[in-house]
Amino acid sequence: MKKITRKKHLEMRLQSIPSHPNPKVGLEQYSTPSVIASDLVWNAFALGDIENKNVIDLGCGTGVFAIASALMGANSSIGIDIDEESINLAEDIKDKLKIDNLKFIVGDICDFDEPLNADTVFQNPPFGSQKNAQSGADLKFIQKAIDLECDVLYSFHMASTEEFLMKYYGDNNLEITHIFRYSFPIPRIYDFHTKEKQNVNVIVIRANLK
Repeated sequence: MKKITRKKHLEMRLQSIPSHPNPKVGLEQYSTPSVIASDLVWNAFALGDIENKNVIDLGCGTGVFAIASALMGANSSIGIDIDEESINLAEDIKDKLKIDNLKFIVGDICDFDEPLNADTVFQNPPFGSQKNAQSGADLKFIQKAIDLECDVLYSFHMASTEEFLMKYYGDNNLEITHIFRYSFPIPRIYDFHTKEKQNVNVIVIRANLK
């Protein structure tokens, strides 16, 4: 597999990853656009969090962060998601790209207890862009990352919750080192959506856990 040396090339590879095949409103499933995923993973690579590291993508959907990490030289990359349909698509992409250092697991991260070796965790959990979204779902993902005893966490959240999150991370002894800001496009995929697309301001917090 040819080594990726430019962010644009990574973005082009990630464009081939399909969205959730059957988006489930209860899981607040929105696929991370390739332009956002490539930017974040490229920055993580520059910070030394990808190459030769063991990476886990919690709530991976169709596997964009797990696949991107594998393409950028992770020692191992694992994607975990409760949605079997999405995992099946991720497996198809893995086979097409012939990626060896990549594995996908169907499972609920809240009760997942299989021992995993994680240096870096990525997660784009349900972050509350819907009025009826499950409150605090993103915090459960943070706790799972803590349980995995990873070194570094990259986690998506609503930008409007930044002040609360700064305190939450601090209370859990997580050192915030970087905050990445994105305009996240939410397409019209659910019945209650009234616009073709709505942009939501999100942040991705990079935190040291050790």
